[in-house]
Amino acid sequence: MKPSYSIKRLFGVAVVFQLAVILFLLSSCSNGATPDVASKTPQRNTLPRLTSKNVTTTISDSGVTRFRITTPEWLVFDSTAHPYWTFPKGILFERFNLKYRIEARMKSDQAIYYQSKSLWEFNGNVHVKNLQGELFETTQLFWDNANNKFYSDKRIKIVQKTRIITGVGFESNSSLTRYIIKNPQGVIPVE
Repeated sequence: MKPSYSIKRLFGVAVVFQLAVILFLLSSCSNGATPDVASKTPQRNTLPRLTSKNVTTTISDSGVTRFRITTPEWLVFDSTAHPYWTFPKGILFERFNLKYRIEARMKSDQAIYYQSKSLWEFNGNVHVKNLQGELFETTQLFWDNANNKFYSDKRIKIVQKTRIITGVGFESNSSLTRYIIKNPQGVIPVE
C-alpha cells in the first residue's frame, strides 16, 4: 500500500508544479495588461474561403469545349454580406470555335465577380477581341451577365479593320457586336 500512496502523492505534486509553472508563464507574459486576442484575429469575412493558384479551367456546351479561363490567382470570399470572387493578378477568357481555334478573348490585370449580381468588373489594362476581330481597350469594363451587356464610363478605344474609334463611356450587347460610345472623341470618318 505504501507504493500506491507515494505514487498518488507524486502525482499531486506534479499537478501542483505544472499549475504553478502555467500561472508563472501567464503572469510574466501579461506585463500588467491582458492582450486582446480577439481584436488581433482576422474576421472570417475578411479572409478568402478558397485560394487557388495557377488555375486553368474549361467550360463546355453540349460536350464541346467553348471557353477557357486562365488566372494566376483566384480568391473566393463567400462569407461576406455580398459574396464575390477576385482575381488580383489578372484573368484571361478565351472562346473557341467548333475547330478549337480561339475566336474571341478578354484579358485584364484584375477582375472581380459579384455573385449575387452576376456582374464582372475588369480593371487595369483591359483588352477584348470580339468575334469580328475588333479590339476594345479600356481601364475598366463591366460585364453584366444578368442583363447580357458590357458597359464602361471610362475612356475606350476600339480598333476596327479600317479605323480607330475613341471616346468616353461605352455600352454594348454581350457579344460586343452592337455598341454605342456615349461621348465620341477624335476624328470619326463618315462614309
